Amino acid sequence: MWERVNELVRIRNLYKKYGSFSVLRGLSMDIEKGDVYGFLGRNGCGKTTTMNIITNIIPKDEGEIILGNGRPVKVGYLPESPTIYGYMTSREYLEYIAACTNYQGDVKRRVNEVLDIVGLTKAADRRAKGYSRGMTQRLGMGAAIIGDPELLIFDEPTSALDPEGRAEVISIILSDVERVANRIGIMTNGRLAEEGYLTDILRKHGGDVIHLSVRGLTNDLKIKLLTVDYARAEFNDLNGQFRFGTDNAEETSRRLIQLLAENSAAVDTFSIGTASLEEVFRMVVGANAD
Repeated sequence: MWERVNELVRIRNLYKKYGSFSVLRGLSMDIEKGDVYGFLGRNGCGKTTTMNIITNIIPKDEGEIILGNGRPVKVGYLPESPTIYGYMTSREYLEYIAACTNYQGDVKRRVNEVLDIVGLTKAADRRAKGYSRGMTQRLGMGAAIIGDPELLIFDEPTSALDPEGRAEVISIILSDVERVANRIGIMTNGRLAEEGYLTDILRKHGGDVIHLSVRGLTNDLKIKLLTVDYARAEFNDLNGQFRFGTDNAEETSRRLIQLLAENSAAVDTFSIGTASLEEVFRMVVGANAD
């Protein structure tokens, strides 16, 4: 870890147990003002627990959390499944949350602004009990941002939204950020296995990736492809596709082509690219599994 100029969140050696089960085992992480920080990990790895500790919803057992280098920081929080008062309209609910957060500006203007941001203007005066899950998620997001917080914490913010809605949410998150740092932390075993800028982590773990599918694949050829030199080979049974991670795509391609030719294999697809975040995530989590 290192000192950061505009540090907004500092976590050091955070521990949390539920009974005899240790969820957090010495978690340390840093978030700087302006960062859009992707907190990744398998379900149950402790992401929500970490967010709940930061927001004082639950206590920590051990460790240190410092926000804003010790100064007061206004925090907006969207849980994965927000609970909304169904008898209120969106407008009434946001006015209520603005009062709870002691918003000092023009409340009516801010509520109208937030309704527009989260796409609920047309439904502003409908009772929330008739909302879909996606609309409820949007209203929860509105509640999180109504007080103009400095730190926004979103727990699975797009889980209930359609593709168009997910794109809009990403736009909402980034609209007021002058510098998008694209930092990520990948969590396993109650700690961060990786943390840093997305481009650096992709470069470190990604390398080149070759995708290959073969028509009429035999078990003998499958074994040969999975044990090819100079590559980390995987086979996806669902789509019948091989994935080869490599630091030398040219040499790996040459060896694959030679092997395919020797076995008179009919190739359906053969492509070379760079590793995606999803692929890097699987690699990091798999390498750090219990």
